Amino acid sequence: MTAHRNRDVSQRIASVQSPIIPVVGAWIRSNPGTLSLGQGMVFYPPPDAALAAIRDFGLQPEPHLYGLAFGHAPLLASIRDKLRLENGINLAAGYGVMVTAGSNMAFLNSLLAITDPGDEIILPLPYYFNQEMAVRMLNCTPVGVATDYCYQLDISRLRAAITEKTRAIVTISPNNPSGAVYPEVALRAVNDLCREFGLYHINDEAYEYFTYGEAKHFSPASLPSAKTHTISLYSLSKAYGFASWRIGYMAFPEALTPSLLKIQDTNLICPPLISQVAATGALEAGSDYCKNHLAALAKKREQVIALLQPLKGRCEIPEPEGAFYLLLKINTEKNDLKLAKMLIDDFKVAVIPGSAFGLTEGCYLRISYGMLDRSQIDTALERLVTGIIRFVG
Repeated sequence: MTAHRNRDVSQRIASVQSPIIPVVGAWIRSNPGTLSLGQGMVFYPPPDAALAAIRDFGLQPEPHLYGLAFGHAPLLASIRDKLRLENGINLAAGYGVMVTAGSNMAFLNSLLAITDPGDEIILPLPYYFNQEMAVRMLNCTPVGVATDYCYQLDISRLRAAITEKTRAIVTISPNNPSGAVYPEVALRAVNDLCREFGLYHINDEAYEYFTYGEAKHFSPASLPSAKTHTISLYSLSKAYGFASWRIGYMAFPEALTPSLLKIQDTNLICPPLISQVAATGALEAGSDYCKNHLAALAKKREQVIALLQPLKGRCEIPEPEGAFYLLLKINTEKNDLKLAKMLIDDFKVAVIPGSAFGLTEGCYLRISYGMLDRSQIDTALERLVTGIIRFVG
């Protein structure tokens, strides 16, 4: 009789990296007093309009029933208006819209709709770790492609990475984890490349409002030639302080509608209605709600860059144009995961190691400055700088 292999654990899931945020979170809980420059969240709560919208939620029986798979009609109407007015996307040209439980679900839904096992998904480095994890969970292959020294896209490298198995190229702008903002010309080039080779262009725009200086956000789905192959992902978590409410949405080619309906109905049935009603209120407050906080975030960004200057020579210190991250490259051959653990254990400051984002050659740390106040940033950066100097020598 043929021996059966151990079925206790899926080998497919075992091949996926462990989620780094819960790992670092456990280290933080073991070290009370640790200041976190780790998880990416903002310092402000949802707008009052979001909470006001749900004040009387649940008093009637209807809110307790299953809702529509693609989303609550008033929220979908607000999203369509926003995509048209802010992103320049002509939905009537052939795009559908779906509300999801966060933009991570929108990404996973996209992969389920367009891939088969063995397909390849191109992820510019550094990638967002949850997206790489999702690719592997579906028995697809993530193909990391290097960016330049400023973490900007290299179109020639992306072209060279395309094979017969390639199904999509993913871009994130403004970028997590680097804070880079891809210019319109680069995103146009990626979109054209995908059209040329019959690929999908999945563009993650979760940080669309978080740009500084001269940097401008661009939505490639606004291009007239993009409608058949461009999937755009959005989130309320950052812009509206909505992290725990789990509301994202996606704009997609209408041809994917039947597949996405199967996926949504199986995985979620419908997004939680109370979160969707709150999100409708948030969108009524509008993007100015987020943009009014950008001046404070810009000051924090300048503060972090200034406080890192003692590390010059030991580290490469970029000046990111977007999001609320800074990706520090440390001039050492030592392990970044060990460094991150040491910084928590010995110096009570938390950051995320770059290896979680696919940066396996060299020592990188992602700093997230969105959640702490300026006094906490002073303390956290003093601890971080002292710890890195001790580690590197």
